[in-house]
Amino acid sequence: MEIPRVRRCFAQCFLVVMLEAATGCSAIVDQFSGRSEACDILRTGRPATAKIIDVVDTGITVNQIYFVIEFVLEVYPEKEAPFQARSKAMIDRLEVPQAQPGRIVPVKYDPQRRDRVALDLWNCD
Repeated sequence: MEIPRVRRCFAQCFLVVMLEAATGCSAIVDQFSGRSEACDILRTGRPATAKIIDVVDTGITVNQIYFVIEFVLEVYPEKEAPFQARSKAMIDRLEVPQAQPGRIVPVKYDPQRRDRVALDLWNCD
């Protein structure tokens, strides 16, 4: 009778450890991809458009599918002077050709800190 109880306990402990690991991995991905900061900016920032000036490979790949790219942007806020900023985004490898210099993209920016800009393409639900 003791062996099934040990197996059940082992299975429950394994499940708890795996859930904790998944939560930790998610937080790490959010940190390296810029998603956490981007979602914060997208919730409270002002909308604008931006021209992609340059793309920089960060060397970070998630699940061999997504590349974390740093964008150099020329941001065009409504009724304000344009400014340059940088923003990270996680891009599906099939979408990389669409994220090239010259492309106009929607963004949101923090009016108090213009160095905080996020491409408006994250699903932050």
